[in-house]
Amino acid sequence: MSYESIQYQVEESVAVLTLNRPDRLNSFTQAMHLEVRDALEKLQADKSVRVLVLTGAGRGFCAGQDLGDRAVAPGAPGVDLGESVEKFYAPLVLTLRSLPLPVICAVNGVAAGAGANLALACDIVLAAKSASFIEAFCKLGLIPDTGGTWHLPRLIGMARATGLAMLGEKLSAEKAEQWGLIWRAVDDEALMSEAMAMAKHFATAPTKGLAFTKKALQASYANTLPDQLKLEGEMMRELGYSHDYREGVAAFIAKRPAQFKGE
Repeated sequence: MSYESIQYQVEESVAVLTLNRPDRLNSFTQAMHLEVRDALEKLQADKSVRVLVLTGAGRGFCAGQDLGDRAVAPGAPGVDLGESVEKFYAPLVLTLRSLPLPVICAVNGVAAGAGANLALACDIVLAAKSASFIEAFCKLGLIPDTGGTWHLPRLIGMARATGLAMLGEKLSAEKAEQWGLIWRAVDDEALMSEAMAMAKHFATAPTKGLAFTKKALQASYANTLPDQLKLEGEMMRELGYSHDYREGVAAFIAKRPAQFKGE
């Protein structure tokens, strides 16, 4: 598939997926969803990829759904928004959450609606200090989809999640960092250099261990402590037989840099 709404490239085990509709603040259309899905399928088939960076082109990260793509005039029959969630947004979130590698989101500008919650579905979120997050759904009589109602209360607590969801106020990147919504707010000009430096670190890290860490943290939301301890034991048993664990120990003892294979 040739891409018109996104850019996708892989270099030195780092995949970069850029939402590329800057004239529309990278808002989603059905065509864009299909291109993103295709790129993520390529990523999953490419065993050389060990980290994904997701970002946007231009002055915005993603303004959510392009309302013109499924426009509904006053008095006209409605559209099935549940179908959009089930066919596109939910699978996208689940794919990002289940990728067996780190996913870094570099929020370069406004992240609104589904765009804000797409960022929160990633593992580590860096945001330019000029960026902002807006749960704009309430202004349209909708709910925060794309996993918003799941991620927000878990990341920042119910009181702040409710305020963001029901008021739709703009949250600056710096306050998002203070609240624990994102990992870090950085100077605008440093955003991509920091994101790529982190990606290059992950590209040489023990990928399987990171994938298991990601999976275990997600499982902790639903598990009891005994269940989580059991899961930790099962994962540690498997990781103990991995090349990267043996290499990590050998490198530590020899006081040399480890050469991880991601296996």
